[in-house]
Amino acid sequence: MIVIIDYGIGNLRSVLSKFERLKMEAAISSSIEDIQQADKLILPGVGHFGAGMTNLHQSGLVPVIEEQVLEKKKPLLGICLGMQLLTYGSEESDHPGLGWINGRVRKFEFAPSSDKKLRVPHMGWNDLTIVNPSPLLEDVPADARFYFSHSYYVVLNVASNVIATTWYGYDVAAVLHQNNIWATQFHPEKSHRSGLRIIQNFALYA
Repeated sequence: MIVIIDYGIGNLRSVLSKFERLKMEAAISSSIEDIQQADKLILPGVGHFGAGMTNLHQSGLVPVIEEQVLEKKKPLLGICLGMQLLTYGSEESDHPGLGWINGRVRKFEFAPSSDKKLRVPHMGWNDLTIVNPSPLLEDVPADARFYFSHSYYVVLNVASNVIATTWYGYDVAAVLHQNNIWATQFHPEKSHRSGLRIIQNFALYA
């Protein structure tokens, strides 16, 4: 079973509905026992980095998730804020991140003189440029577009951990992979057929 971790923040029901559409077993849970028994885990998230880390720690789930992901090597998919929480920390908050991914989170900043006014948050549909092969992107069309909604982005210290980028003033990491951890800056649960394919690939191939 795939467990969508409930720590009080994120599009939980939207993610679950995709597994229901795929007729795959999944559940939303904040139960330690469910997380321990899960085959794979999903860490969703929307909103402020500090609030996300506060909720995670207050839930008491960090030790068990860390055990399952880092020690037992269960596959984990982070989504949007869930991706950012995997890093060492963010410019958005003084709260340290989980530190499982070698990178940090920065805020979008654009020169006032730039030709094209880019708004923050970055909100809307963008395509991907695949820079490293991954089963997570198996059979995803080259012209597929995905839904983004974020003011901050992840900068990874290991280039090979970047699977795909998107362009928003500069190349931004859109998909990452490190060992048994995958993550997307966009929302696959809101990205129609191509997002559904990514969720299916995580369930089948990760």
